[in-house]
Amino acid sequence: MPDRPSPYPPSANRLLATAVGERPQERLIRHGAGALSDAELIAMLLRNGTRGQDVLTLAGRLVHDAGSLAGLIRWTEPDFRRLKGIGPVKALQLVAVMEVARRVISQPAGETPILQTPEAIWAHLLPVATGLTVEKFWVLCLNRKNRLLKRVEISSGTATSALAHPREVFREAVRAAATAILCAHNHPSGDPAPSAADLQVTRLLREAARAIDIPLVDHVIIGRPEADPLGTGYFSFRHAGLL
Repeated sequence: MPDRPSPYPPSANRLLATAVGERPQERLIRHGAGALSDAELIAMLLRNGTRGQDVLTLAGRLVHDAGSLAGLIRWTEPDFRRLKGIGPVKALQLVAVMEVARRVISQPAGETPILQTPEAIWAHLLPVATGLTVEKFWVLCLNRKNRLLKRVEISSGTATSALAHPREVFREAVRAAATAILCAHNHPSGDPAPSAADLQVTRLLREAARAIDIPLVDHVIIGRPEADPLGTGYFSFRHAGLL
C-alpha cells in the first residue's frame, strides 16, 4: 500500500456533499457508464460504504491506493481487505470483477493473432499474466499459418510452481486439430529465467511433440522487463537453442 497521504479522508462525506442528481447512479442512468470517473465506477460496484465512510470516499481511496483503476487488477483479496470498510465478501466480489476485466482485456478482437515470434507470444499473454500471483501454464494451438486457433489454460500452480503433463497439452492440440502448438507459462516474480523444472517440462514436451508429430514451435516464459536482468521480459526456449 502506498505511503502518500490520501486525498480522501474518511471524515469527509463526499456522497452527502454531492447533489442528489449528480450522484453516480443518477449520472449513470442519464449519461451512461462512460461519463463516470474511475472512483464513481468502483462506487457502483461497492454499492454502499460503512459507518463514518461513504461509498464515494471508500471508492476514491481504493483507486488512490492502487495508483490507478488498472492498478486494482493486480490486487488480491488481502489487498482489498486492508482498507477499512472492505470485508471478506466485498473483497472477493472485487477480486472476481478484476479477474473478469483481466480476461476481457486478454481476448483478441477480430481475427486471432499470428504467433511466430516470442515477442508476439509475450505481447499476447501479458494482459493475462499481469498481476498473477501463481504460475499458470497455457497451450496455444495453431493452424498452418501459425494463427491462433485456441488458447487453453492447462494448469494453475502455487506461487512457486506449475505442472504441465504432455498428455494434457497434446490432448488439447488434437481436439483443436492444431498443426502446431506453442506453450507458455508465467513467472509471478517477473524474472523469466527458466528453472530446472521448466527445463525438464520442456524436454518432456519436445519428446512428446516428436512422437505425436505435432511440432512444438516454442515454449515461452512470460515475465516483466523491469524484473528481467536482460530487459526483455520473456525467455524463449527456441531462441535459446533448447528446442
